[in-house]
Amino acid sequence: MSLAETSETRKARLQELKRRKEASQEIIKNRNFDPESRTLKKHTASEDVEMDTVEKNIDGLAQLVIAEDEEKRAEELNVFNIAPKRPNWDLKRETDKKLAKLERKTQEAIHTLIRQRLAAQKGESDDIVGAMRAQENAQNEEALSDEE
Repeated sequence: MSLAETSETRKARLQELKRRKEASQEIIKNRNFDPESRTLKKHTASEDVEMDTVEKNIDGLAQLVIAEDEEKRAEELNVFNIAPKRPNWDLKRETDKKLAKLERKTQEAIHTLIRQRLAAQKGESDDIVGAMRAQENAQNEEALSDEE
């Protein structure tokens, strides 16, 4: 290519760029103004371009938040979620002291019974053995009457 040909192609390219630039500026400048009638243009539904707005972005968000809130409230009303994980822990705490006293008294009673039986086996106390046998017979009679 010669120097003149490259110059001509370059001039054509520059003129094309200039036309594009003027056309885009004209569109931008006259977007809302009609230069022929010298009035503002009225928008029609076909000309409206869908714009990305905050309202459009949060359109379904309100319903989503309301639905999630209702689900959480339904979960909160569930009896199993309200009930404590260990429902009788306070009862155990209250009765531990009393059970300790009863355990001590029970152990003392067992020891005295064992001492009495050992004494009865040695023959030291015949009236205690008789009382124990009478008590055993009464318990056996109660068991027989319960079975009938």
